[in-house]
Amino acid sequence: MSKTKTIFLCSNCDAQFSKWQGRCSECGKWGTIKEQITNSREKISLPKEIFSFSEIKDDSEKKRIKTNIKELDRVFGGGIVPGSLILIGGEPGIGKSTLSLQIAGAIKNSLYFSGEESGPQVKMRLKRLKIKNPDLKFSNEIITENIIALIKKLKPKITIIDSIQTIQSLDSENEAGSVSQIRTSTVKLLEIAKKNDSAVIIIGHITKDGQVAGPKTLEHLVDTVAYLEGDEKNDLRILRSKKNRFGAISEIGIFKMTENGLQEINNSVGIFLEKNLLDLPGMAIGSITEGTRTFLIEVQALVNKTVFGYPQRRTFGFNLNRLQILTAVLIKRANINLSNLDINLNIVGGIKSNDPALDLAVCLAIISAYKNKALNKDLIVIGEVGLGGEIRNVNHLEQRINEAKKLGFQKIIIPASAKIKDNNIELIKVNELNELIQKIF
Repeated sequence: MSKTKTIFLCSNCDAQFSKWQGRCSECGKWGTIKEQITNSREKISLPKEIFSFSEIKDDSEKKRIKTNIKELDRVFGGGIVPGSLILIGGEPGIGKSTLSLQIAGAIKNSLYFSGEESGPQVKMRLKRLKIKNPDLKFSNEIITENIIALIKKLKPKITIIDSIQTIQSLDSENEAGSVSQIRTSTVKLLEIAKKNDSAVIIIGHITKDGQVAGPKTLEHLVDTVAYLEGDEKNDLRILRSKKNRFGAISEIGIFKMTENGLQEINNSVGIFLEKNLLDLPGMAIGSITEGTRTFLIEVQALVNKTVFGYPQRRTFGFNLNRLQILTAVLIKRANINLSNLDINLNIVGGIKSNDPALDLAVCLAIISAYKNKALNKDLIVIGEVGLGGEIRNVNHLEQRINEAKKLGFQKIIIPASAKIKDNNIELIKVNELNELIQKIF
């Protein structure tokens, strides 16, 4: 027996209501709420089979699909797990289609769907990328049910959908690219991935705020979420994992965009540092860790007298709220009057980081810009700054010091609480910000 129930559904955001209304209270759209009749079953049957974990074979690690793109396999936890659903997102033009074609070209028995480019256009891209894979199959199919039928028939190791915004399911009446269509298609692709033990990669476009075009609504549905980051005017691209049910989410992959596609950068020591740094005020070198790797990066600060009623705080690559806190600490604990000054902060190289070990480098760059005094080019600053102005210890400190020595740096400022000794480099230990200012300036 089943009961019929009438609900009112928003075609834009899938919000449900018990009665009709002209405007959706969730997304704010007008005229998008439509009546829908659903069936609800009174009796729920038990699952057909129940297993003990001791009876289930765990060979997923052995079966991981290697792409032989080391930076990509690193982000995915050692390779692509069969039966997983992966979302790769990023801004338009960042290189998602290029990366997806390189993945398809690296794996035998792969299937590539494109609703944005025709067969000749994709072949032109393959020639430019110098990809030769006779087992790569292509289709312009955009109906989700037909795509699933082809996956069942061909049984590929990996299927790539470029992009999820261009396909549509017959079970949804909305146009392609709507939230309802994207969710419906993704659920169907997830089901076929699990049943056929075939990996599926879907490409999704996002805007700069990540709120439009759908991928943010899919993060809870898929197994792995990776975002391709970078600046179109900079050739560096960073693939960052935001979610991974089969591996760590702290790893990043670093690529360089070339005319032959994305080229992986295996030796990343000092990649974010210029070889010939100028002796300019407001420049400090810090250290961050991403997964198992350490990077030395340059922090730039510019301090100007404000021309507005309130001082402006602008940052690129560093958390704005964290900058506000560090500014308040400098004003209160270090007696540096920044209350009527604009602060502009930049992490050179286009990388974004929330590593607390960067706090001290940010503070020192601001102090250097404020005092208009350049820092020593052979100096590296590592440490977290507390609200009391104290400098706290950070993780992987020994690894950070070793990376600095590889690049020939002579001095490192570290927290006084760190129990590290090294005769090959000068370690300057400090307890709080005022002590740091006295030693440096």
